[in-house]
Amino acid sequence: MTLAIRHTTHYAFADPVMHALQRLRLTPKETQGQRIIEWRMTFANAHAELEYDDQHFNHVTLIGIDPGAREVTVTCEGVVETEDNAGVIGRHSGHLPLWSFLRQTPLTRPGPKLRALLREVPGSAGEAPLDFLHALSALVRERIAYETGRTHSATTAEEAVGHGYGVCQDHAHIFIGAARASGIPARYVSGYLMMDDRIEQEATHAWAEAHVEGLGWVGFDVSNGICPDPRYVRVATGSDYRDAAPVTGISFGGTEEVLRVDVAVSAHAPRSGQGQQQEQTTQ
Repeated sequence: MTLAIRHTTHYAFADPVMHALQRLRLTPKETQGQRIIEWRMTFANAHAELEYDDQHFNHVTLIGIDPGAREVTVTCEGVVETEDNAGVIGRHSGHLPLWSFLRQTPLTRPGPKLRALLREVPGSAGEAPLDFLHALSALVRERIAYETGRTHSATTAEEAVGHGYGVCQDHAHIFIGAARASGIPARYVSGYLMMDDRIEQEATHAWAEAHVEGLGWVGFDVSNGICPDPRYVRVATGSDYRDAAPVTGISFGGTEEVLRVDVAVSAHAPRSGQGQQQEQTTQ
């Protein structure tokens, strides 16, 4: 499947910014089953400082905000080709060893409520890990209602279980914390999802991946109750949301920062002549 993506992030400050740096993880990964056909990033009242790949093989762009700016806009546009691998990403690669994804973080660390939920998961993580993970995903989706506007980026997995509601970020953290507590390496994924009922969205999507012996990394979208298919585009991975957040940074001199995000994901229709050129190239 070929997907067209447009992602706009807009900041507005009450006062002019004296100095600010933003770390952007907004370039899709080129991994098994995913290829970037084109991708470009443009800025209004900001400029690129440098680019690098972090410890999770996320491509990071560091931008500086122009002094005196009151508004900043970051626009990403591109086309990504995806394949259907039933959610299987494959073997582990990267700078970090596999065992590092067994380490709990403040956002994933289980407390009494998450551990009680984990005890209800049928099956055995040791004997049939894939079945166990599917059962875990289904249980989290059943018990933690999807409700927007009631949790935030600092909400922990334990807090979300206690509330009984959350969004995709919370579902992913709960799944990751439970998987790690069961001895299964797990990680957080941020990216894009082409929805069936609309193109325009108000945020990026999040899901989880767990490492299963013999398969490698396997994706689980708890919020939608499926393994990722060709409608999904992986952008960044990490131990939790903080490692994979699309935008993070610091600013001095600007107060009352307001953030607006607009995301559009749709099936890509080649421009006239583009498909013909593709056929000529591959013959």
